[in-house]
Amino acid sequence: MGTAENVELVRRGYEAFNAGNMATLGEIFAEDAVWHAAGNGVLSGTKQGRDAVLAYFGELGARSGGSFQADVRDIVGGEEHTVAIQQNHSESNGKTLDMGSVIAFVVRDGQIAEGREYSEDTAKWDDFWA
Repeated sequence: MGTAENVELVRRGYEAFNAGNMATLGEIFAEDAVWHAAGNGVLSGTKQGRDAVLAYFGELGARSGGSFQADVRDIVGGEEHTVAIQQNHSESNGKTLDMGSVIAFVVRDGQIAEGREYSEDTAKWDDFWA
């Protein structure tokens, strides 16, 4: 796949994520995908395999009462890495999360093989999900 296809794949992933479409996300992520969740909180750490990545996404939805949204601001594509700049928003348990983050994706054979989160403020991110 080329740069344009990688950007479109990542954009499709965001659309599926925000719609809660786990079937499409299951198609987009490689079976051996790895996800690196930033911070030191209850949701932080490395998720190994597509099922673990999708479970993490499900946990974001469950812990936010379904309010978590990742709004794409821009996607910069490359042959191997595609980077998405996003604004996250969620409200849960009287707390509001509204911050930017970046995710660096590795695309391999037409699927997302790896995602690595970089948050604007990991301490606030961790506190929100606690």
